[in-house]
Amino acid sequence: MSRPPLLRIMLEPLVRNALLEDLGRAGDLTTDAIVPADAKAETVLVARQHGVIAGLDLAGLAFELIDPSIAFAIAKPDGSAVAPGDLIATVSGPARGILTAERVGLNFLGHLSGIASATAGIVAAIKGAKAQIVCTRKTTPGLRAIEKYAVRMGGGHNHRFGLDDAVLIKDNHVAIAGGVTEALQRARKNIGHLVKIEIEVDSLDQLAEALAIGVDAVLLDNMGPETLAQAVAMVGGRAITEASGRVTPETAAAIAASGVDLISIGWLTHSAAVLDIGLDFCG
Repeated sequence: MSRPPLLRIMLEPLVRNALLEDLGRAGDLTTDAIVPADAKAETVLVARQHGVIAGLDLAGLAFELIDPSIAFAIAKPDGSAVAPGDLIATVSGPARGILTAERVGLNFLGHLSGIASATAGIVAAIKGAKAQIVCTRKTTPGLRAIEKYAVRMGGGHNHRFGLDDAVLIKDNHVAIAGGVTEALQRARKNIGHLVKIEIEVDSLDQLAEALAIGVDAVLLDNMGPETLAQAVAMVGGRAITEASGRVTPETAAAIAASGVDLISIGWLTHSAAVLDIGLDFCG
């Protein structure tokens, strides 16, 4: 399935700020001192690990914003699976610009490719199940849009982008409201007709109470596979079911087998390892 890229207007401020942070007050002292202004170079971005690529538009922007004459030719577009040694893109043009933009470009590309790769691993672990893998709001401040984009490139889906997307009643909301019923009633009373409501429950008793009131989705928190299966049976299609908590590549298949609709995983965006990608000079 084709997944559209993010618009340039969304990406450019992130890349520009990252470059300005790196350039500081005096620019690239090392490169400017060593590399002649007229030097040209041809380099390649190469995968050093198995994974899935995401973030090439940001990497390309890093080079372009430093020097628009740098050519960035993509060989493996976002969403592509790569193996060690695979050519991802060719970067050619003024050597100074390439070296100055290198780290920022690789930072974005490695980070987002790491997220895409981790997502692809979990998606593969539940292949054949109906469940979808979704991310959460546990993202790097300022990078939520691109981290969630990387999840999509890995074959996952997105949960809420922010607090204004939908109502998600968590355990602390329930505690302050005085219970599941009171929290749901207050939410329903104070939102618009197009806003969906999801509630987190940590027991089958809480689930039964939520279903009696009516809810669009239920977040089944930290339940084992057997309890999840019971919960899915109780719901009986009346609400979307989401499993969350302690999800790993090793546990994902058993969780998916319970019949839940969604499996949400925070570490995809907050703790996925960077994919090792190098920029190598040709010749």
